Amino acid sequence: MSVCLFCKIANGEIPVDVVLETDTALAFRDIDPQAPTHVLVIPREHFANAKSLAQGNPALAGQVLALATEVATSEGLENGYRIVTNTGSDGGQSVDHMHLHVLGGRPLTWPPG
Repeated sequence: MSVCLFCKIANGEIPVDVVLETDTALAFRDIDPQAPTHVLVIPREHFANAKSLAQGNPALAGQVLALATEVATSEGLENGYRIVTNTGSDGGQSVDHMHLHVLGGRPLTWPPG
């Protein structure tokens, strides 16, 4: 069984550029940013994806979302930002630990590209 990358980050085993943190969640800069501001927000407890977090601990899901909005404020994203989560391989999820992407710092178009 492989050990979860984001669990290692949450436990302090892998250093990251921390933006904000609480007892239950951690926000850190993405190592491959897709926008001028690209911060990942994870629950410290392992949940595979958004569905498992929402079903397993709805209160924690709210705390993770609240931290994502705090990140947007602390990063000065007054003109707007995007909060994204990918769930499952068809949804583009590449790390099997629920995480939110907070993206901003430039106009974000949809669809991307």
